[in-house]
Order: sequence, then C-alpha cells, then structure tokens
Amino acid sequence: MEIRARYTLIGFFTLSAVVAAFAFVYWLNHAGGLTKQTLYRVRFENTVSGLLKGSGVQFNGIRVGEVVALQLNPENPKQVTAVMSIDRDTPVRADTKVAIAFQGLTGSPVLSLDGGAANAPPVTSTDNQPPLLTADPDAGQNMTDSARSVLRHIDTVVTDNAEPLRSLITNINTFSAALARNSDRVDGILSGLERMTGGGAQKAAAHVFDLKAAEAFPPLAKIPQGQLVVPEPDVVGSVFNDQVAVVTPSGDHSTAFQAKWPDTLSRLVQSRVVQSFENAGYLKVLGRQPEGLKIDYQLLIDLRSFQVVMSETPTAEIAFSAKIIGENGNILGARLFEARIPSNIVDEASAAAALNQAFVKVVTDLVVWTCKTA
Repeated sequence: MEIRARYTLIGFFTLSAVVAAFAFVYWLNHAGGLTKQTLYRVRFENTVSGLLKGSGVQFNGIRVGEVVALQLNPENPKQVTAVMSIDRDTPVRADTKVAIAFQGLTGSPVLSLDGGAANAPPVTSTDNQPPLLTADPDAGQNMTDSARSVLRHIDTVVTDNAEPLRSLITNINTFSAALARNSDRVDGILSGLERMTGGGAQKAAAHVFDLKAAEAFPPLAKIPQGQLVVPEPDVVGSVFNDQVAVVTPSGDHSTAFQAKWPDTLSRLVQSRVVQSFENAGYLKVLGRQPEGLKIDYQLLIDLRSFQVVMSETPTAEIAFSAKIIGENGNILGARLFEARIPSNIVDEASAAAALNQAFVKVVTDLVVWTCKTA
C-alpha cells in the first residue's frame, strides 16, 4: 500500500507541474505576460477575412500584443470591430495607421500598426470604452479582392468605351489597307526623304587587297632542324586593324584611300611570315604552339610601322623588331628590320602594291637571318 500511495503522489505532482506550465504559457501569450497591457478598438469598414482571436498585433514590425475579441456591429453589417491588447508603452497616436498584414509561408494575418507623428495627440477613450482607431477602408482587402476590383474597373472602362474602340480598330484596318495598296508610292516617298536629308545609298565597300609571302631567297647555308613557332606579332598604335594605312607626313590618316586587308594586320603578317619560311624550305614552322608539342625556337615580332606616307615622294614604310627565343628562354638573337620604298602611288591598288614590295624585302631578310641565327 505504501508503494502504491507513493506512485500516486508522484503522478499527482507531475500532472500538477504540467498543468501549471501550460497555464503559465497561456498567461504569457494571452494575458500579456509580465508587461502591463492596454486595450484598443479598431473599426474596419470591410471584411477582416482570416483575422482571428489570438492573432498578433505589430507596431512598425514589432509584436506588441494580440487580438482579444472580434465584434460585428448589429446596426451596420459592414463594420467589424477588433479589440486588441497591446503593451502600454506602445506609442499609439491619433494618426496611427491600421492595416491587416500577412506573414510567413502560410500567410497568417496580423494587425499592423504604422507609426504616427511624434507630436500627434494620443488616442482617447469615450463612454468608458477602449480608445477607437479607424482602419483604412481597404485595409482588409486581400490580393484577390484587389485584382477583382481592378478587373471590374477595366471591364467598366471597356464597356463604356466599346463604340470608340470599335471605331479605332476600324480606322486602323482602313489605314493599313491603304498602306498596302500604295506601298510603291510609300517607298518612293521614303527614297525622296533619304535623298533630301543626305541619306540614301551607303558608300561603296572598300577594296580588299592581300599581302603576299616572300618566294625567292638567296642560297641558305643551312635549314635549322628544330621546330619554330611564330606567334601573332605584337603591334603598336593604329597598325592593329584591317585598314591599308595611308597617312600624311604629319601622321594623320588619309581619307582618300579606303582599301582593306582580308584580316587584321597582325594575323595576316603572322600567316605570311610562316608561309615565307615554308617557301624557303624551312617546313617545321607553326603559327601557334599546339598543346603537347615540343618547340625549339620562338620568333617574336614587334610590329612598329606598316603604312604608306603620302609626302612629295610617297613611300611605303615597314618596320618591326624580331627576337629568337631558345628552348630554355634565352634570347639567341635580336634585330630591327626596316624597309622604305618610294613608289608612284595614285590609288588603293598602287598603295597595297608598294606595301607588298616592302614586306617581301623585310620578310626575305627575316627568313635568312633566322636560319643563320637559330
């Protein structure tokens, strides 16, 4: 009997502790806990769908209390009064705005109180009732209701203006049909406007001239056995483009010549240098280093000038420096190559021909020097 009585006492004590804990939690959440509470009323002129007793009350995003009652106005079915219990220190003013906000993934509604001016008077109570705040007429309207309201307004506007809209569509159809019937005349009018405003046909496309590789070489004492790579040359200034550069003695580009190379000058020079080595019998030359392939030499070219100078005696000028780099990174040789060839230049073709003549000269010297040095 003593053992059974002891178990009964322990069970009763445990049950009491659980009930006390639940009561304490309920008191904290519904009676305001340890803070002093003040009751306020909020009047809504619309639905408060989703708002329940126990819903939270927030002031500027901070929870300050909860809704303790929801009441309908028997004399006005549209009005709903919510009674909220909030912290006494909450700065509720006469101009504090009230709305219903939705929080979290479930969209649970809360009463949201928003600010108010610091110098605004506090809300006062009348008839021994809690102070009354009036919510915005649309405060309880959710997104669905708002969308429906907007659609109703759009439908009203379309209905009220159905006849003008039909007339507008008819006029657009008539206008488009008239344009289709007179398309030839419209083209003529647009062409006339282009001519009048200085538009019209674009300038003729620039002539394209190629750069030729060197083919004739003096007898070479030896052909290097190692593999040579010729990377794309480094360039200086305006020579890095596809224009056949023709300049005045002061260095300004001449607009009288519009010739072009088939590619950017750096890639074109790289290709023709490789081709010139192959024409000389040095076949182990590549324009770039394939991955995994052993390279014995590199020929680095720094292109400095590649232009025609239109002075009293037009001259084709080409200048570049070249360096041969060994397998271990040492510079095996370095030299500056230059050619200045006076020519009778009267058009794009003669300018390109003069540059080709100068290029063949310097590339021939480059191939011979490389074979002797490598």
